[in-house]
Parts: sequence; C-alpha cells; structure tokens
Amino acid sequence: MINKNSLSKILNETDTLPGKIFTFTIQALIVFSLISFSLSTLPNLSENTVALLRTLEILTIAIFTIEYLLRILAAEKKLNFVFSFFGLVDLAAILPFYIAIGFDIRSIRIFRLLRLVRILKLLKYSKAIARFQRALIISKEELILFGLVASIMLFLSAVGIYHFENPAQPELFKSVFHCLWWAVTTLTTVGYGDMSPITTGGKIFTFVVLTIGLGVVAVPTGLVAAALTEARNEDKA
Repeated sequence: MINKNSLSKILNETDTLPGKIFTFTIQALIVFSLISFSLSTLPNLSENTVALLRTLEILTIAIFTIEYLLRILAAEKKLNFVFSFFGLVDLAAILPFYIAIGFDIRSIRIFRLLRLVRILKLLKYSKAIARFQRALIISKEELILFGLVASIMLFLSAVGIYHFENPAQPELFKSVFHCLWWAVTTLTTVGYGDMSPITTGGKIFTFVVLTIGLGVVAVPTGLVAAALTEARNEDKA
C-alpha cells in the first residue's frame, strides 16, 4: 500500500517516473475534457454523439474526483489545500456536475493547466552562440508561462462570449469553436467586426477582453527586449 509521502510525490512531483506519468496523464485528460466540452456546444449534434460526450464527461468527472480526494488525503494541511488556488480550481472542476447548476463552469478546468509550470524545472538550458538565442533561453520560462496564460485567456474569452451571445446570435456564435475566431481577433485587438456582440453583457465582456488584449500584445515584446538587454550585458562583461 502506498504511504502518504509516496502518494504526495506521485501527485505533486515530476522527478520520478510515476510522477511524470501521473502528471502528463492528468494534463492530457484536462485537455481532452476541454475538447469534449467544446464539442458539446456544437449545434445539431446527434443523440448518439450527445450520449457519448455525456458518458465521457461522467468518466472524466470520476477520475477528477478520485484525484481531488487523493490530493486531500496526501496534503499535510488539508484545509490549506482545500482553500488554496489549485484546491478551489480542482473543486470547481467537478462541483457543477454534482450539483447540476444552470451555468456550466467546466471551462474553469483550463486553469489546472497552470500545474504544467512545475515541469519547467526539468528543462536544462544549453549555451547558445547567438545573442538572440541566448535571449530566448533567458526568457524561456516566462514565454512558456505567458503562452499558457494567453491560451487560457483565449479559451475563456471564447467560452464567455458564447454564453453571452449564443442566445441572441445563434448563427454567428454557434459554439465555442466558432467563438474562438472572435476571441483571437479581440484579444489581438484586430477586431475585424464580422462577429460583434449585441447584448449588454457581451459588450461589457468585450471591453474587458480588449483591455486584457493590450497586455497580451505588449508582454512578450517586453520579455524578449529585457532578455536581449541581459544577453548584451553578458557579452560586454
């Protein structure tokens, strides 16, 4: 029987083979559940497809529930874990299924992908000849983290505008996949105008996304510029 320390290492560490396997399995399951959730928003799905997606959702919830209970069991301070950021996200990922609330917040599972940041410690930086290559290495972790956060914002923007605009414009905002185009053009502040919100909630949500989009464009530029400056200082030294 696995003791508490061994269980904690498997759940929280990626230095061992079991830990790596568990981490990548859970992350793959999270991505799979997000894809199935997005597929469920497509219009005109057959009854068989709806039943299949429902079955997959039940299996996913069962695995996430077991993982959540194991994390509580392995935690040194159980209440601290329950009320921590990841603890609340883990709970929110399964809670709607059990209480069957009207608003579907399964999309919050994407925040669990932030656990991938732990894997970055496995990466070893190699020396590069070109300054730009060194700059990318210097800012590698930040760029990966930013890319992950940008992906999360992209997905949540698509889900948010879908909930606001689908009832009012079902032909334009048909599903989360259709809304991803709106999310891309809005977050990058391009705004082609081919998909525009007409509801009050959708317009307010669009304003928030546009504001965030300004940072999405500026952050990677600043990261690379700062890394290039650091690489140049290393050359001078």
